[in-house]
Amino acid sequence: MCTVCGCGEGETRIDGKATDAGHEHIGPDGKVYRHRHGEAHHHHAHHHHDDTHEHVAPDGTVFRHSHNDHVHGDHENHDHGHDHSHDHGHHHHAAHDHHRPDRPDAIDGGAALNQPRLVTIERDILAKNDGLAAVNRRRFADRGVFVLNLMSSPGSGKTTLLTRSLTDLKGRFPVAVIEGDQQTSFDADRIRATGTPAVQVNTGKGCHLDASMVAQAADKLAADGQFAGDGVLFVENVGNLVCPAGFDLGETHRVVVLSVTEGEDKPLKYPDMFVRADLLVVNKIDLLPHLTFDVERMIGYAQRLNPSLAVIQLSATTGQGLEEWYDWIADGLAEARASHAATAAV
Repeated sequence: MCTVCGCGEGETRIDGKATDAGHEHIGPDGKVYRHRHGEAHHHHAHHHHDDTHEHVAPDGTVFRHSHNDHVHGDHENHDHGHDHSHDHGHHHHAAHDHHRPDRPDAIDGGAALNQPRLVTIERDILAKNDGLAAVNRRRFADRGVFVLNLMSSPGSGKTTLLTRSLTDLKGRFPVAVIEGDQQTSFDADRIRATGTPAVQVNTGKGCHLDASMVAQAADKLAADGQFAGDGVLFVENVGNLVCPAGFDLGETHRVVVLSVTEGEDKPLKYPDMFVRADLLVVNKIDLLPHLTFDVERMIGYAQRLNPSLAVIQLSATTGQGLEEWYDWIADGLAEARASHAATAAV
């Protein structure tokens, strides 16, 4: 489980295939090394993992302990109704009491987990992700790729905007898409129907993409010869206004799409998403005559949180405002190309 947002791990699939169940490390050379658990860790030094894990007792109490902590006070031996002295592949640990409400690292009745340890785990997860995101960012910059992380709640019209954009921009510059959803390849199929190369990432129980998923999807695009660089890579994140905001993917810019059917108070309800965004796209403005949505009030809320937030109002259905959106993308790509050229000239 991801302790940052509570989503599940280990169910990610890239174009329908399960990803390597191993893990990643960033070496001193800045490279990302991937290997399966149990394999020898060649070519890079690392620290031993903290084997802390959790057990949930029948009464709902959650106990957290490390494999390095084999003594559990005065409750080493007891009966759970089953043999709990399980083997984790490297040693046995003593049986332990799942029913002790006085354990300092237990929660009971929904109380918070041991906070110092939880904060440490969350920092470790985000630090690893940020390290991988930095590798992604260098990789994209080295190829002159302009990367957009598109985020929104479900139903904002994000995929409709993306497919319309891909159709209209065809031939102007190279484009590719990494598509994130918990299940199905429906959106990736819609994108491929425009003639655009796309990789589907299914996150299973996960509620967001992370830097590792993007790296693996980019690897597949490159391996298939579908996207070399010098173009725009759209990353359509999982529909969610909360969790995607916390994970850097290595993108150039973050774009949050908000439709006028969602409620003008969304920036105040989900502030982190709008604080971290570079552009707010207000979609479905063709519906405004039929709604009581106050666009200016919503924009005011968003820019109160993020004064530098740019805003484009458009309708992916009628095409109103799309040229401003396309110009913004073209300008960003021009900057990415110029930066790449300047670096290459040094």
